[in-house]
Formats: sequence, C-alpha cells, structure tokens
Amino acid sequence: MNRSLMWLCTVLTLGGLAACAHQDGGVSPGSETASSLSAYHWQLGKALDGSGNAQPQWAGPGDKAVTLTFKDQRLSVTGLCNAMGASYRTTGTQIHISQVTSTMRMCSDTALMKYEQAIGTRLPEVSAWSIEDAQPGPTLTLRFEDGGQWLLEGEPTAETQYGSAGEIMFLEIAPQEIPCSHPLIPNKQCLNVRTVQYDAAGIKQGHGPWQPLYENIDGYQHEPGVRNVLRVKRYTRKDVPADASRHAYVLDMTVETELPGASN
Repeated sequence: MNRSLMWLCTVLTLGGLAACAHQDGGVSPGSETASSLSAYHWQLGKALDGSGNAQPQWAGPGDKAVTLTFKDQRLSVTGLCNAMGASYRTTGTQIHISQVTSTMRMCSDTALMKYEQAIGTRLPEVSAWSIEDAQPGPTLTLRFEDGGQWLLEGEPTAETQYGSAGEIMFLEIAPQEIPCSHPLIPNKQCLNVRTVQYDAAGIKQGHGPWQPLYENIDGYQHEPGVRNVLRVKRYTRKDVPADASRHAYVLDMTVETELPGASN
C-alpha cells in the first residue's frame, strides 16, 4: 500500500483548504490605498540607511530575493527558506506589521537562514509606505523607524493581471505526464490531472475523471514520479491567445505530496 507524505500548510497563515478567493479590483499604480498595496507582489530591490547610503546586506545571499505580498491584512514573505507571515494594518500612509511567524523548516544554507531571521526581525520596524509610478512597474517604498528605506519592485498579482478573482479548485497531479495533442507543439506532454472534491471540514469526498491539462500551472514545477494534490486558482482570460486555453491556473498551495516508492 502506498504511503502519502502529507504536507499541510498552517491554517492561520494560508486560511485552510476551503478558503475563498477575493477580488482586489482594478487599481492604478501611484494611489496609496490598501487595494494598490495588495495589487502587486513586491520584490526587494534596494535598501538604504537613514542617510541614504546603500545597505547591501539586504540584497540576500546568492540569487535569493525576498518578495512581500499584502492581502486581507496578511503579509506573506516568500523567496527564502521558510514561508513567513504576519498581520498588518494601514492608516493612510502609516503601516504597522506584527511579529513575523515562520514555518521553522531548517535550511542547509546557514547564510540564508541568518538572512531570513534578519528579515523577520526588520519587518515589524516598518512605519510608513508609499507607491510611485515607475518603469517597468510601480515601486513600493517602506520606511523604517530608524529612517531606513526599502525599495521594492511591483509585479501584478494574478487577480490584477487577469482582472478578476480566481476560482478555487483542487487538482490531483499524476506522477507521470501523458502525450497530448497541440496544433503548434509536436509530441507535447501534458500534466495528467483530475479534480478533487472536499467537504467544508476538508475531508476528501471524491474525484473527477483523469484528463490532460494543456495549460501550465503558474508556480508549479512538476517532478516526474511525484504525485501531488494542489490547491489552485483558475482565472478566466479576457483576451485568449489563439493557441491557449481560456483559463489560466496559478498554484495557491500544495496540499498533499507522495514521493516515489513511498509505502507502508
């Protein structure tokens, strides 16, 4: 009998299996509102001290770049070893970030772990924020109590990009891809997926039929031989390319993972 290795995310951080998607609505960069703050993922690009001097230690080790996402009074910190989060509230251009929590997974990179801990300590010291138009995207400035600043580059969230709230759904991904027909890609391989139904308590109730998924799932990298159950958000495209589906899929969380050869 196979043994599934279940990786369930923290309910307080991710809102549980049955969490619903919310629509941020269209916003224009440069307007300092809670909706403009939550319309983008913000990647740390530059850090300055109170005198305007660069602080290169906040660039992070190697190619790691910390990304902040503000949504529904929850701040998510990604791009490091652990998933980190905190609550936040804004009053005009003032912002308060609570103590940062972490999944506490050990990382073999000690420099990355130290950087992650420093990020978690620094964020509650933010006192103000502002957004300015820039190219290719908006810039978020976070100001700290000691006069320091972080400059972060904005990338539209999926809700902003597709102009609508995503539909939450669960997909089981089979261990191996399957051949599928595509007019422009010979010998195309697709993910083999089926929907999974859960009740309000998060108990699995059933499955749909297996079928190829012609679209990629943004944020998901399939590893051959590994079975996953994913919570995804499905968006309806307004302008559908000739060779694409009317739907776009974005990974929300990994619910379940079964590694090759796992057995009781």
